[in-house]
Amino acid sequence: MKKKLSYRDKLLELAYIYNVKEIQDYTKNRKNLTTGQIELILKKNKIIIPKEFKTNFFKENFVKPVTRLKLNIKDYKEEKIKDKNRFFRRVENYKHDTSRKFNHSVNNIWKKIGSAGINLLNVLPKLGSTVINFFGNLFTDVFNSIYNQQIDQKSARNVIVAFFLIVGVTTAVYSGYNAYKKYDFISKNIEAKKPETKIKKETKKLETKVKKETKKPETKIKKETKKLEPKVKKESKKPELKVKRNNVAEVILPDLNLKTKTVIQLFKDVDYDLRTVRNEKLVKPIYFTQFPRDLDNLQSVQLKKETFIKIVLPLIVAENEKILDDREKLKTLIEKKFTTDTEKQWLRQKLLEYKVKKGDLDELIFRMDMIPVSIALAQAAKESGWGTSRFALEGNAIFGQWTWDGQGIAPLKRDGDKNHKILKFPILRASVKAYKNNLNTHKSYLKFREKRRQLRNKNKSITGLALTDTLKNYAQTGSEYTKILNQIITQNRLSDFEPVRLVNSVKQIELNS
Repeated sequence: MKKKLSYRDKLLELAYIYNVKEIQDYTKNRKNLTTGQIELILKKNKIIIPKEFKTNFFKENFVKPVTRLKLNIKDYKEEKIKDKNRFFRRVENYKHDTSRKFNHSVNNIWKKIGSAGINLLNVLPKLGSTVINFFGNLFTDVFNSIYNQQIDQKSARNVIVAFFLIVGVTTAVYSGYNAYKKYDFISKNIEAKKPETKIKKETKKLETKVKKETKKPETKIKKETKKLEPKVKKESKKPELKVKRNNVAEVILPDLNLKTKTVIQLFKDVDYDLRTVRNEKLVKPIYFTQFPRDLDNLQSVQLKKETFIKIVLPLIVAENEKILDDREKLKTLIEKKFTTDTEKQWLRQKLLEYKVKKGDLDELIFRMDMIPVSIALAQAAKESGWGTSRFALEGNAIFGQWTWDGQGIAPLKRDGDKNHKILKFPILRASVKAYKNNLNTHKSYLKFREKRRQLRNKNKSITGLALTDTLKNYAQTGSEYTKILNQIITQNRLSDFEPVRLVNSVKQIELNS
């Protein structure tokens, strides 16, 4: 028995009979074409469609209009969601702009106060010299007038004796009053100290209990921060960097078109070494906004790879920690019976971010999870040529994500019938965030998410080598691409960075522009 072929399948058979390459390419790339698109391509290639293929009156007049209406409703919903996202982005940008303007105005005020103080210091020597000259002239005139006057000896003796008598009496009275006051104060202190001893003993007991209770969860954090305190002190003594006394645990480097030599020197100044990161499993939150443009000029391949890892590793770890924090918050909200308006707004935002429909919180927690650090580093190295590709330097595109409607960079070796671009980003961290959102939401990486959930349910560690085989759809080469990822991970020991976390006690550092 032969299967009854649909109208679309018959059109595809007709395309294969006449060897229409355009339709064959689309089917190979797993891109679904509608029947209308297939008909247009066949008509463009001057292929006559037999009348037997045509659908009946009911499909033409009822089914097709309904499907078109559904597609229009779907497009309208997606446009509304995009508008909401744009509005939230504008609000965030407005917040950032206002904070920047406020900081800029505070800096200007501080500079003006400093210049006013410097001007005042410049005026003080002149003012002092004029005061000294005035009093000097006054005293010289007084002494000259005294010297020139004739003094009676008897009156002078009486004045001197009276002066010394007054001085002696005042000193005796003042010293007696002070002695009496000190005696009274000492006696009061002795009386007051007796009842304070009991209170101190009681408070010490309470303090010891509280300290014993609170020290248990904080021991690990204190150990980590104590190790890093001397390193931070070393950083603050360097003349090339300015350390701000803010409680900010991030090192954000501005867009200064840095050279590779200055980047390597910066890593030395802040004691950023991959050996210590591998041993201590801690990395400093140094966030670069772009790669140095002369990274490819380094002759040492090993130094080039280490510099690339040092730039990208904090960005990946920071995004993973943010995702895991959101995951814990989501778990607590799921267990709650009642949620506040702010919590509901947060849930709506996360449902939009992870593209979850119908408010399905189980699907949201399934998608909201970390990406192994080794996989992210390996894919970043492969797609960006270790930070030296044109897409990475011009558009901060580390992971080579495609776009058809957004801002992007057109590949030089793109086929004539294709119109895709490589997605462009303002900073490197935005590229990392988009990459993780892509793996957590796109239907092509469903196997990746399912295997990750299986590892989490079995209480196994989520590692890169355990999940690389699920990323065959990321590139056209398929299984060859996953083999290359495994090779990059093993050769460069990227699995050592899986449990790495951010250091929370590093102060903010800015370069002199």
